[in-house]
Amino acid sequence: MSHHDDLIAEDIEAYLQAQEEKSMLRFITCGSVDDGKSTLIGRLLYDSKLIFEDQLNALENDSKKMGTQGEDIDFALLVDGLAAEREQGITIDVAYRFFSTDKRKFIVADTPGHEQYTRNMATGASMADVAILLVDARKGILIQTRRHSFIASLLGIKHVVVAVNKMDLVEYSQKVLQDIELAYRKFATGLNIQHITCIPLSALKGDNILAKSDAMPWYDGPSLMHFLETVQVEDGRSEGPLRLPVQWVNRPNLDFRGFSGTITAGSVSVGDAIKVLPSAVTTIVKSIVTYDGDIPQAVAGEAVTLTLEDEVDISRGDIIAGIDDPCEAADQFESKIIWMAQEALLPGRPYLIKTVNQTVPGTITDLKHKVNVNTLEHVAGKQLELNEIGVCNISLDSRIAFDPYAENREMGSFIIIDRMTNNTVGAGMIDFALRRASNIHWQAMDVDKETRANMKRQTPATLWFTGFSGSGKSTIANIVEKRLFAMDRHTYVLDGDNVRHGLNQDLGFTDVDRVENIRRVGEVSKLMVDAGLMVLTSFISPFRSERRLVRSMMHDREFIEVFIDTPIEVCAERDPKGLYQKAKAGEIKNFTGFDSPYEVPETAEIHVKTDQFSAEECADQIITYLETHGYLIANGA
Repeated sequence: MSHHDDLIAEDIEAYLQAQEEKSMLRFITCGSVDDGKSTLIGRLLYDSKLIFEDQLNALENDSKKMGTQGEDIDFALLVDGLAAEREQGITIDVAYRFFSTDKRKFIVADTPGHEQYTRNMATGASMADVAILLVDARKGILIQTRRHSFIASLLGIKHVVVAVNKMDLVEYSQKVLQDIELAYRKFATGLNIQHITCIPLSALKGDNILAKSDAMPWYDGPSLMHFLETVQVEDGRSEGPLRLPVQWVNRPNLDFRGFSGTITAGSVSVGDAIKVLPSAVTTIVKSIVTYDGDIPQAVAGEAVTLTLEDEVDISRGDIIAGIDDPCEAADQFESKIIWMAQEALLPGRPYLIKTVNQTVPGTITDLKHKVNVNTLEHVAGKQLELNEIGVCNISLDSRIAFDPYAENREMGSFIIIDRMTNNTVGAGMIDFALRRASNIHWQAMDVDKETRANMKRQTPATLWFTGFSGSGKSTIANIVEKRLFAMDRHTYVLDGDNVRHGLNQDLGFTDVDRVENIRRVGEVSKLMVDAGLMVLTSFISPFRSERRLVRSMMHDREFIEVFIDTPIEVCAERDPKGLYQKAKAGEIKNFTGFDSPYEVPETAEIHVKTDQFSAEECADQIITYLETHGYLIANGA
C-alpha cells in the first residue's frame, strides 16, 4: 500500500491498538446519474495514498482499456467492480470500501444513481452516518437528488454534504455554488436533515478533496476529507435504554442456559433488573458471558450471552430491555415503506415481515398515502410501485417488541419478504403502534365452535371454489349445497357476484381490489366456520397468495380448496354472462385470463374437470370427499 505507517514495522501490536481506538464513520455517496460518485471515491482513495500498488497498476491498465478519461486515470474504475458497470460507465450495485487515515476509519458505500436502482441506494443508506450527495454543477438539483435526499432523511441520516461536483466545467463559479446551495436548502426545509454542508469540488481534478483548492479562493469551508475526519456524529446508542434482541438460546449442556445476542442500544451490568418483551416477564442478570470470559458490564455493539437469576421462558425473537424503560410491544403499526420490487405492493396481500431478530407473517392493511419525492406532497394511491415510498398501516400475526425508527434504527426497521419467492420486496421504518393494537382483545365466549359443530352434527369448513369465470363454480356449489341441505347439514354459499351487491360493493376489479375482495370474504368465511357452518365460496380468486392468506386464517382441515378446472376456451364458449365477448372487445378491463392473470392451484384438496364431467358428477366428487374425510360428522377424523 502506498500509504505507510511506521508503527506497522516498529510495533505491530501498537499499530493494531491505535487502529482499534480510532472512531469509525460510515458514509454513502449518492445523487443522480453521472454526477461523479465513483470518481469521487476513487480520487479520495488515490490522493490519500490508500491504494495498493497492484491496484494502482491494474487501475492504470483498466483506464487505458475501458476508461472514460482518455489517457488519464479513470478513478471510477476503483469502485465500479461489475463488468456491466465498467462497460456502461455507471454504478449498479452498492460498492463498499474500507479505508483509514491517521484520524479516523471509514466505510464508504458508493450507491447507484439510476432510478431503477433506488433500492440499492436505500440499502447503503440504512447504516450510514453521513450522506455525500453529488450534484453536477452544470445541472443543479435533479429529481434523483431530491429522491436520495428524502431517502437519506427517511433513514435517519442527520449530516448531508452537498458536494457540488465538476466545478472545473463551470469555471469554478461562486454564483453556481450559491444558486445550488440556495435551491437545495429551500427543498430540504421539508426534510429531517439537521446539518447541511455545501462543498464545491472537482473529483476529476482533485479540487477540495484533500485540501483547499487554489482554483476557488472564495470558498472558506472545509475540504471534503477534513469534513469527514472531523464531523461529530451523534451516537446515542450507549446512552439509550438497554435493547438486546435474543438471537439464540444457548444450551451447551444441562447446567448452562444463556441468551445470546448483540446489544443494539444501552448497556447491561451484572445484577441489573431486566424485562423480557413481549411477554413482560422480569428477572435479574446473573452473569454476562463472552468469548473471552465473564465481564461485569457490556455496552451497545457487543455480542454477549446473559444468564439470569430465574428460569424464565425466553425465545429467539424476544427483546431483553431495561426494566425502567422497556420497548413497546404491538401487532399493528403505522410505517413508512420503500417498495423495491417490480410487482406492486398490494394492500391485503400476505407478506413476511422480518425485524431485527424474527420473521412473522403480516399484511399491509392500508396505504394511507404515497410521497411525491420531488415536491414532498402526499399523493393518494391504492398500491406502491417499484421505488415508490408510502405511509402504510401494517398488521402482523403476532406481537413484536419494537422502538420507533426515529429512536432506534435496529429496533424500528424491517424488511418485507415475498412469501412465494422469498425475495426481499420492501423496506420499512416503524413510526408508532396503532392504538387499537393495544386496546382491542378477543372476547372469549362460553358457546364455542366445537359446541356449535356438535349441535349441527358436522365438521365446519370452508369449501373454496376457484376457477375462471364460466367454469361452473356457482353451479357446482349450488348443487353441493342442495345435496348437503337434503342430508340435514347446515351450510351457506358466498357467491362472488352476490357479495358485490353489499359487502364488497365499493370494490372494483383491479389487482388491489381483488385482493381486498378475497380478504373480506375470507374473514366472513372464518366467522361462519366459527358458527359451525359449512361455507361454500364461489370466487375466481386468481392469486395463490390470497388463497393462501384465507387458508392461514383457518385451523387445520377447515380450508378445502376446490379447483374447478375448465380450459379458458371452454369458458369462453359458454360465456353465460357475455363477459368474454366484452373482454375481447376491450369493454372490460382487468378480466382474468385476458389482461389479468390466473394462478392455477398447486395443491388443491379437490380437483374437478368440468370439460370431462357434468356439474352433477363434479358435485358427487366433492360430496364423496367430504364423506370419506369425516366432514359430515361432528369432530370428524
